[in-house]
Amino acid sequence: MAIKEKLHPLIDRTDQQLNRFLSEDSSASDHLLSAMRYSIFNGGKRIRPVLVYAAGQAVKARPEACDAPAIAVEMVHAYSLIHDDLPAMDDDDLRRGQPTCHIQYDEATAILAGDALQTSAFSALLTPAEQPGRLEILRELSDASGSLGMVAGQMIDLAAVGQTLNLAELENMHRHKTGALIRASVRMGALAGEASAIQLQSLTEYAVALGLAFQVQDDILDVESDTATLGKQQGADIAMNKPTYVSLLGLEKARAKAHQLIDEALESLNDFGSEADLLRELARYVIERNY
Repeated sequence: MAIKEKLHPLIDRTDQQLNRFLSEDSSASDHLLSAMRYSIFNGGKRIRPVLVYAAGQAVKARPEACDAPAIAVEMVHAYSLIHDDLPAMDDDDLRRGQPTCHIQYDEATAILAGDALQTSAFSALLTPAEQPGRLEILRELSDASGSLGMVAGQMIDLAAVGQTLNLAELENMHRHKTGALIRASVRMGALAGEASAIQLQSLTEYAVALGLAFQVQDDILDVESDTATLGKQQGADIAMNKPTYVSLLGLEKARAKAHQLIDEALESLNDFGSEADLLRELARYVIERNY
């Protein structure tokens, strides 16, 4: 069975859980809720929630235990994209082939929709009465989202425009900006399954390598793909003079780097059996995808 076919049930589960959670939102503003739903139901790959479920499978977690972490990380991811696209940040008009939130609505609405999705994520984690590892999962998402993780990475990214970074500096930026939420996704799934310390360490090593590989592939696609396939403006990083793996290493060495990182991710799963096969397939998919 192709990887995309295996992912469909988990993507559908994520969408159903997101729809249920947002349908219960008692927002005083229909306009705000419309912008939130527009941004989260616009055709995302759902890689992060799928990683929550896949990591949960690897440690034999119940799918129900992974539902809240899965939608929480996707809401944080959606909020980050809304804010990344704003004129003060990356100033993008297109996201997943559709107008970005601030274009479809307006800039103030986009900011507030992002704010609301971020806080809703933590509300989602507090909802289940018997969520295994609740405090650890809350801490994981909080650390990955803020000044220790994704937001710090975005700040480093903005400061790096027009600058030349070495490989260590570039990796530090992306371990925070892209890697932090991917790492949190895997760890939250493991925590929902009450993973052992050894299992959690192995899955963390997997996630760190996968997060960097994901970014390397994004940098490659920014050069090789096209706007229609990507669903966002091709060549945007080059246009903004941002440091990337391709600009630092060149295209062929960037490809080699991505494959090296996936090999490291797969090696970290050596002590797992077939229960981690979906994680293995996801690792390969990350550098085979074309958008």
